[in-house]
Amino acid sequence: MQKLYFLLGLFFFTNFASAERPNIVWFVVDDMSANFSCYGETTIQTPHVDRLAREGVKFTRAYATSPVCSTFRSAMITGMYQTSIGSHHHRSGRGAHRIILPNGVQPVPKLFQDAGYYTCIGSGLPDRDYRSQPVSARTRNRLGKTDYNFDWDKSIYDSHDWSGRQPEQPFFMQVQLHGGKLRGASATQYENFDQQVKAVFDEATAPSQVMLPAYYPRDPILLKDWSTYLDSVRITDHHVGLVMQRLRKEKLIDNTLIIFLTDHGISHARGKQFLYDEGTHIPLIIRGPKVNQGTTRTDLVEHIDVAAVSLAAANIEIPKTMQGQNLLAPDFQPKQAIFAARDRCGEAVDQIRSVRSERYLYIKNFYPQRPHLMPSTYKDGKLIIQRLRELHMNQRLSQLSEKLLFAPTRAAEELYLYGQDKWQTINLADDPQYSQTLAEHRQRLDQWIEETNDPGPETLEVYTLETEDQMKATKNKTTRESYRANTELYKRWAQEGN
Repeated sequence: MQKLYFLLGLFFFTNFASAERPNIVWFVVDDMSANFSCYGETTIQTPHVDRLAREGVKFTRAYATSPVCSTFRSAMITGMYQTSIGSHHHRSGRGAHRIILPNGVQPVPKLFQDAGYYTCIGSGLPDRDYRSQPVSARTRNRLGKTDYNFDWDKSIYDSHDWSGRQPEQPFFMQVQLHGGKLRGASATQYENFDQQVKAVFDEATAPSQVMLPAYYPRDPILLKDWSTYLDSVRITDHHVGLVMQRLRKEKLIDNTLIIFLTDHGISHARGKQFLYDEGTHIPLIIRGPKVNQGTTRTDLVEHIDVAAVSLAAANIEIPKTMQGQNLLAPDFQPKQAIFAARDRCGEAVDQIRSVRSERYLYIKNFYPQRPHLMPSTYKDGKLIIQRLRELHMNQRLSQLSEKLLFAPTRAAEELYLYGQDKWQTINLADDPQYSQTLAEHRQRLDQWIEETNDPGPETLEVYTLETEDQMKATKNKTTRESYRANTELYKRWAQEGN
């Protein structure tokens, strides 16, 4: 069977050899907002991503349709909203409960493979892994991060690197990088990462140079975390530069479409897992054949669009079921609205939906009686969250921080004005002046939910299956018992209608 697939691939490759078939390279980075100097970051410099932007098109209003890894990646690799394919609950479909893609939906690598492309996913460098550290026996041939919430066949990837392809065969490569996860979540991990940073740049970023969103206190622990995060951006930029250098050395750069994006925003109290800009606004840069250089686009786009862009560039038909759009098509019409969803993350049950228009962000909280920082073994395991909780207990947070992070309930609806409220701190939903705008966005979101077959929350039975499966995979007893206690709390809240 493998020989048959190879011969079919060779057939497709031979028949399309004379056509323009660029290589496709995706840079997909974990847990990182648009903190690059080409996007306005001033504390650090990111020359290699900046160069990509100068040589291609930079999107300033690109957003993730989901602010957490697995749901983002499930959407990205199918070009579909994660809610439309039932993959909207984080790390789901891995155990007793299985998730099958709807009819007509296939992972993008399979579409490339069927068209004769060599498909690969890894670090993009033969001597560096996804953490930008020297490869070891364990990581040398390791495939890159997938994290899909549905059943899929590993054969959709031919290798971890494009070097194994046939001569002149085009390739589809995903360079998967650890990004913001490099900094870790504890003081010890910060210190260890500092050594990696100093080995590349001589010195780490000083915490005193950091500018934080207004709702985070200028506390030494939070400042150190953010400066270490910015150093993870620098390491990521350095890795991108090395991959680009390799493409130039191998004389592949002129016939390669490069797409750079992150999988959601910074992992923080109001970032990752939430639908504010800190959680969903991402960098998106496209460089390559037929792409206008030095262009900046300010229209609204979604991360699922990269699938359609890539297929179109390779002259592969975009499936009619695909919800992502080819942003580079001559007849592309700017979107009037884009959407995002957050659902269960780990044991933490939530349901949030949002719609963005040119001037507004509308958010609907389906569980407004639950606090913003709900119990979560993932979130609560981070030093920054522990510190915020400590400051809250000692009444050392500002009024804004208390309101946005530690209020016992949330507003059922939120409405923010784009461009005048950078961090979405002023909720206009109760302002009579915006009542018509609120109603219009509410209707627009309801229509999207219906049109895209958003299934909403899991049943109690499925929640139990999914959380039991995650507990079985948790080796640390303390973490496991904390997770178990949290699941019982969420079940009780559900029974109480909370």
